[in-house]
Amino acid sequence: MEVEKNKKVYVETYGCQMNMADTEVVLSVVDKIGYKVTSDAALADLILVNTCSVRDNAEQRAHQRVSELKEHKRRNPDVLIGVLGCMAERLRTTLVEKNNLVDLVVGPDEYRKLPKLIDDAYAGQRGIAVKLSRVENYDDITPLRTEGISAWLSVMRGCDKFCTFCVVPFTRGRERSRSLKSIMEEVRNLSEQGFKEVSLLGQNVNSYHDGENDFADLLKSVATVDSSMRVRYTTSHPQDMSDKLIETIATHKNICKYVHLPVQSGSDRILKLMNRTYTVDHYLNLLAKIKTAMPEASFSTDIIAGFPTETEQDHQMTLEILKNVRYDGAYMFKYSPRENTRAFDMGDDVPEEMKVERLSEIIDVQNAIALEINQSLIGTEVEVLVERDSSRSSDDLLGRTDTNKKTLFPREDAAVGEYRRVKIERANAQTLFGKLVPGIN
Repeated sequence: MEVEKNKKVYVETYGCQMNMADTEVVLSVVDKIGYKVTSDAALADLILVNTCSVRDNAEQRAHQRVSELKEHKRRNPDVLIGVLGCMAERLRTTLVEKNNLVDLVVGPDEYRKLPKLIDDAYAGQRGIAVKLSRVENYDDITPLRTEGISAWLSVMRGCDKFCTFCVVPFTRGRERSRSLKSIMEEVRNLSEQGFKEVSLLGQNVNSYHDGENDFADLLKSVATVDSSMRVRYTTSHPQDMSDKLIETIATHKNICKYVHLPVQSGSDRILKLMNRTYTVDHYLNLLAKIKTAMPEASFSTDIIAGFPTETEQDHQMTLEILKNVRYDGAYMFKYSPRENTRAFDMGDDVPEEMKVERLSEIIDVQNAIALEINQSLIGTEVEVLVERDSSRSSDDLLGRTDTNKKTLFPREDAAVGEYRRVKIERANAQTLFGKLVPGIN
């Protein structure tokens, strides 16, 4: 199928970096049948909402947005509206069968079928494809990227860990990895196109294995493609953070010394209920090993407040691990039950008010620690990759350090895509502020 020229596609993406990477795959698929990207839904012939069902708030926002976008179809009946991604199967009944809100519902393993589904929708049929795959990894599809500094690169799909709070194994299927060869080819292309940073993505990226190579092998291979290109990765699981992987990160200068290692809770009892497969002691020993190999590394984590049966003692243990580790940053959420997970059957017995209170306390403790860490950098010089204009002022630029710290500074003679040194003058819990060091880039 090839559509008439000048057709436009508009995509809104919700959720994690995996969804952002999937959107680039989708744009590549529809580009081949003539759809060009627009940032204005009012100009689009095809409107797609790429959804996430990992957390309830992302799901609710996406559902609301689909209803709002329906107005475009009232003004132009030829507009097609579709829902993609993790929520596709889950919302197919409410969005298609009951409320007639969308024309397409496409799951994360069915994007190759989009041309036919679009064709079917124009012919008046509902385009629905939500089947999960044990083999699909889009290995041969080059994502369509719209900017040339940082690239998300999906190296594997799905997850086999089955944490009891997580729907990913049910919405994205089981683990399967791309071949190292195909990933290397994509990284080389990104280098040739002038990209300065690549982030390797997987729901549990350090369990990557293509049959011959593990994640340490992949990380080492990617780092050798272009020594001036930064390499990041997310998300890791403590169980798969091997000595080999730690050594690989430590010994390659362009592999960023930023480790995101979700702990979720400071209570062994809760970790067991979550099926996290490690204890607090194991986790802390692992962090100690990483800090020994990389004293300059920064750390972030994920925390869930109010998991089923969580007591005040469990909560205090979580606060204790924050104070013990002293993370540079954290993604902190209150527990929300997700259907089909094992935790859903445990009951949601922590009162909402208590969840909010505990989450607030976790955020306060973490923000105070992050502020202290960032303020300790005042007076030092850091190297940043200049990413973009500041959202607050076109006179300033935003860069990011190797350790993933956002840094704002006056533009002066700097340009996006450069590595520049910045002397830090002040800091808050989220951002460093400084000035360019003259004559160094």
